[in-house]
Amino acid sequence: MAKILVVDDESSMLEFLDIMLRKEGYDVTCTTSGKEAIGFCGESHYDMVITDIKMPKVTGLDVLRRVKEISPETVIILITAYATMETAIQAMKEGAYDYISKPFRVDEVKMIIKNALESKEQNKGGALLKGKAKYSYRFGSVDLVGKSKEMMRVYDLIQKVAQTKSNVLILGESGTGKELVARSIHDNSSRKDHPLLTINCGGVPENLLESELFGYKKGAFTGALHNKVGLFEAAHEGTVFLDEVGDLLLPMQVKLLRVVQEKTFNPIGGTEEKSVDVRIISATNKDLEKMVIEGEFREDLFYRLNIIQIRIPPLRERKEDIPILANYFLEKYSRELGKSIKKISSYAMEALLDYSFPGNVRELQTIIERSVALETSNIVLPESLTLASLKNGSKELNREIKIEIPREGLNLEEAMGNLEKDVLLTALKRTHGAKKKAAELLNISFRSIRYKLEKYGITDVEEGF
Repeated sequence: MAKILVVDDESSMLEFLDIMLRKEGYDVTCTTSGKEAIGFCGESHYDMVITDIKMPKVTGLDVLRRVKEISPETVIILITAYATMETAIQAMKEGAYDYISKPFRVDEVKMIIKNALESKEQNKGGALLKGKAKYSYRFGSVDLVGKSKEMMRVYDLIQKVAQTKSNVLILGESGTGKELVARSIHDNSSRKDHPLLTINCGGVPENLLESELFGYKKGAFTGALHNKVGLFEAAHEGTVFLDEVGDLLLPMQVKLLRVVQEKTFNPIGGTEEKSVDVRIISATNKDLEKMVIEGEFREDLFYRLNIIQIRIPPLRERKEDIPILANYFLEKYSRELGKSIKKISSYAMEALLDYSFPGNVRELQTIIERSVALETSNIVLPESLTLASLKNGSKELNREIKIEIPREGLNLEEAMGNLEKDVLLTALKRTHGAKKKAAELLNISFRSIRYKLEKYGITDVEEGF
């Protein structure tokens, strides 16, 4: 049972938190005095301290600093009102876990506390970021991260198909991790001690693709000064991964069909037929069945490649994996870049959860890497993220906002901030000051719009304006 100390000079708030936390099964101690709270922490260990910032004599910041000296492993969450938002963010940079902004929802408070205690437990007994990430599943040399039902089905399929010899077709949007799944299958198969060779079918010019796949004999064409071993021959007893196979043109599909079907081919300029033992894993972000119907992809080749199909869902269809992936990348890049960034703030995480991620996991990875590289504190805050403000906002709303770049140039960060502020004001005007409706118009949560309004000092808006 976690021990929690609650500090607030407002007795009604203290009573509310006391009742709520006890119902959740926590061991709760309450005090209205910051000085008394520091004394309690000197006498007993607490897993968490929840403290209001604005208190007389000994403030929440004073409590934060003293408790961190007495018990560095104690998690501290701040309660803040509009007037102390900047102070709360600064306190987080000094080691607070997160902040709760008044007024708040009960489920919001419960989630922040639950996540904070889980994070504390995961980091117990070791230095920051050295433990294996939760919900990270290792397949040979590959870590696949996520706990959603969709990804658990992918993991199950990997284990089932790895030991077969059947060809596999991996479907999914760009950035979903198709190549990682292909490597996971290879690394768990009986071919793992032999090569896994990859070629991007859309990234090699058609006139070069055939020689890359099948090789050529010396003198086969001008410039062929020696024999070249092709991909299929080099991957003998291993695996060939044909990435973006949907980009193959029909003439190359005919040539590929033979090696897929018969496991034989002729190098360019060669008369001797070569036999190979390879497993073929293909991947594409295109609808191959539709391409077959439209005559753009050979039906016989499609059925040969599509013995076993694995579909990787886009990130927007498995939102529950976003926090897991974000924290995995946070650990990875904090380690690689020599940073000690401990966490992603709850507001920043909510901004990530609100985002549609058109670039999928690859885009999330880039966002977190950039945030870690540029962040100067020990926590990733919403302003550290580079997300599109409007995401799926209406086209009409986009047309109302215009930016002109003066001849002498402009400050991009300042311009983007002004743009976001204009968007918020436009949305509020459209909804006559109704913040909840404005949040729905911009496809963000109420908590996110509240944070953004506080960030830009837009606190005096009333419904009906």
